[in-house]
Amino acid sequence: MNFRLLAMLFAVSALVFTACDDDGDSMFSSVNVTAPSGVQAVNNGETGLSMTFDVSFDSELTASYEAVGSGVTVTNPNGDVTGSSITINYDAGTTGGAASITVTVTDSEGDSDEATAVINIAEDPNTIILRENITEDATWTSDKTWVLGGRITVEAGATLTIQPGTVIKGEAGTGANATALLIARNATLLAEGTANAPIIFTSVADEITPERVASGDFTSPNLDPDINGLWGGVIVLGNATISASNDNDDDVSEVQIEGIPATDTNGLYGGTDDSDNSGVISHISIRHGGSNIGAGNEINGLTLGGVGSSTIINNVEVVANQDDGIEWFGGTVSVDDVVVWNAGDDAIDTDQSWGGTLDNFFVVTPVGSCFELDGPEGSYVARQTIQNGTIVPGLFETNDDGELELVAGATGLLIDTDTNTPLDMSNVHFVGPFVDGQDVTDDELDNTTFNNITFDVDPANLVDLMEAGMVPAGISAGGSPVADKSNLGWTWAAQVGGLDGL
Repeated sequence: MNFRLLAMLFAVSALVFTACDDDGDSMFSSVNVTAPSGVQAVNNGETGLSMTFDVSFDSELTASYEAVGSGVTVTNPNGDVTGSSITINYDAGTTGGAASITVTVTDSEGDSDEATAVINIAEDPNTIILRENITEDATWTSDKTWVLGGRITVEAGATLTIQPGTVIKGEAGTGANATALLIARNATLLAEGTANAPIIFTSVADEITPERVASGDFTSPNLDPDINGLWGGVIVLGNATISASNDNDDDVSEVQIEGIPATDTNGLYGGTDDSDNSGVISHISIRHGGSNIGAGNEINGLTLGGVGSSTIINNVEVVANQDDGIEWFGGTVSVDDVVVWNAGDDAIDTDQSWGGTLDNFFVVTPVGSCFELDGPEGSYVARQTIQNGTIVPGLFETNDDGELELVAGATGLLIDTDTNTPLDMSNVHFVGPFVDGQDVTDDELDNTTFNNITFDVDPANLVDLMEAGMVPAGISAGGSPVADKSNLGWTWAAQVGGLDGL
């Protein structure tokens, strides 16, 4: 009787284990492998590369891996798994295009999983993809195209020199992956192009080449001058005074620049050295930028945060930036000879009591305000000077009645200045026609002086452009373009006739 019972128990047990096996169940946790997200961009023939795969498996078991590369050579193709990740080392091939690495992990019970990482190898060996910050002196030469593979920072103590005629392209990316060139405090940028060989900052979607620039053609061969948001922009930060405060309205001497996540301390700017020197920027064209890093937070074409007066900036073109063309945050740096064309928001934006001068400039068809001029945010106050400019305000379209109106989303503000903005503006001409919605701020102008600010409008209609219903002293109807374009023939805008008649 006992023998029969024991036999039955063995039979039932066998059925249970067989059923479990048929269902694929196991008393051990399954193996799981996760590849790096996104596409890793690498240079043609680049060696000494690596990527990390995340791995999990049952802690009571052991595991091993095999890595197989396509278009790349894996230098540690197999081994034991000793933790929660595997670092695969590899060398890129010399054939450009898509490549990959597939990692398979197998535990001691025979369970396995695999994952594949995607790699893009630059087609051209003369294209250099940058992924690391610059911590020592470096030179970007004009015989190569330099690709920003992320937010590339020139860190304190380092100098980046960019040769005339060099093309720099930003990869696509938003949020924390937005691409930009950031010059941190106490770092130096020497970007000295020439009228015959300007430095071009643009998107990887732009097919412009160093050879095209060398031929004298500085236009994009495939992108229109109103396409924006394809990458980030150029950000220069310094140690000059800013007017800022914290949530308790206490003055602070440094803050984080907009467009850079707060986790990156290289984004801090401000200090007490008004003669601070961040280098030289001359004959540069920044195009198709302004990618979004958060709700309503985009990167400007050229951002200047706490930049000091010893910094030299002239001959700057910003084309089709999704946010502002140029924005100053405090500081004392002056900028001469500027074109801002097709800005997606404000063309010229100032904040935190910038104390420099903008001289000789063209603003052409911004979607936002021509001027967004804000004053101090703390107790420190400085005056800004804006002079010798020609403005073609607003992007128009024809409505169903055959009348001109602003395009959807355009604000149309001509001069938007706060009551507390210390401003001296002189010799600025606004080219007509003007439509409903285009006007000059109605804020009190106690801290503002206007001199020879002219509008291409009938004198009887000038008051219609004033929100306050009165014409401030120094503003009049008539006039003609005043900015001097003789130094700006090198710009994309000039080469396609965008400055003709101005």
